[in-house]
Amino acid sequence: MCGRYSLTLPPEAVRQWFAYRGHPNVPARYNIAPTQEVPIIRSTAAEPEMVIARWGLVPSWAKEIGTKPLINARAEDIENRPSFRAAFHERRCLVPADGFYEWQIAGAGPKIPYRICRPDRSLFAMAGIYELWREPATKHWLISFAILTTGANKLLAPIHDRMPVILDDADRVAWIAPGAAAADLKRLLRPAAEGTLTAYAISKRVNQVANDDAAIIEPASSQAGPTSAAGKQMTLF
Repeated sequence: MCGRYSLTLPPEAVRQWFAYRGHPNVPARYNIAPTQEVPIIRSTAAEPEMVIARWGLVPSWAKEIGTKPLINARAEDIENRPSFRAAFHERRCLVPADGFYEWQIAGAGPKIPYRICRPDRSLFAMAGIYELWREPATKHWLISFAILTTGANKLLAPIHDRMPVILDDADRVAWIAPGAAAADLKRLLRPAAEGTLTAYAISKRVNQVANDDAAIIEPASSQAGPTSAAGKQMTLF
């Protein structure tokens, strides 16, 4: 499962790392949530291209945008799901991030949020698929995407049984290459190698979508009395 993530590094650093076309001014985001519009990288005939897409895949054949966004796609059965099958074969993308969040069940108490990132806080690419959907009334085209998930590695297992597919740096180009064989693609969909990620508890402020600031990613132990912000909490799952 991946229900929230972050992309906080400067736009130029993101552009250089992913080597995509253009210089979009993407603001730092500490608490990206489903249905929001965020950058993805897809392949074109010339070079990778960054586009803005809605997190929550809308199948091309859907009559309307559903109320339960398809934010994740299970890697194990992606070819068996009509909502995801065509996108897996034809419209794969990279979802740039520098961290994601999972919630650990803590007995009868509230879930504990964790930030998972690389030890050096650098960028990584989550495997995604995207779809094109045309709104019947306005004829407006919507780009939307889902993040692929797989079983948790040893680091994540005590926190959650699923994790996003984080592509090895050497596999980024292969994932979005046009015409790639399904068998070759599936070999890329595996848990992150041990030692490539770290995890630490953070404040429950992350539970509130409106909280989108640098304090979100500070370790809980460094914050004075971490408490949930007032207001209605967005449903994650």
